[in-house]
This record gives sequence, C-alpha cells and structure tokens, in this order.
Amino acid sequence: MSITVKDVQHVAKLARLQLSPEEEATFTEQMNAILQYAEKLNELDTENVKPTTHVLQVSNVMRDDVVKESLSQEEALLNAPEDEDGHFKVPAVLE
Repeated sequence: MSITVKDVQHVAKLARLQLSPEEEATFTEQMNAILQYAEKLNELDTENVKPTTHVLQVSNVMRDDVVKESLSQEEALLNAPEDEDGHFKVPAVLE
C-alpha cells in the first residue's frame, strides 16, 4: 500500500488544511516512509512473543478503595455560582 498525493489532499481537506504542492509532495513522501517502516516490522517473527498491553511489567496499579469523609452539602455548594434548595442551579438546556 502506498499513499498518493490525492490521498494527502483528501486528508488535508478533511482536516481543513491548505497545503502547497511542495507540502503535499513532502507529506506524501513522509507517509510512504512510515508505511514502509510498518511493512518492515511485519517481517519480524513474533510467533513466540506474548501480546502486551503495557511495555513495562505492571501489576495492580490501582490503589485500594478507602472510605474517606466527603464534603458536606454546604461545603460542596460554597463556590457554586448559584444554588437552590441545596442543589447546584444551572441554566436550562431543554425548553
């Protein structure tokens, strides 16, 4: 698979970018180089390589759930621009 100038123009249009002809040629060349590198990676023997989700050995990076005291209703509403009957008051979004 290779990238054409037309592909670069299409992506530029989607991204609302105006590229000069020189930039289109440069990006076409650069994107093709990236694809060639990816194809080269396909030549590697990965038969005995386990799939990974992280490059480092990480186990249980989550902290324990510990019950803590939370804000009171009054404290939570202290910095609210507006409150009404103990709740945040926000502008209506539906008519």
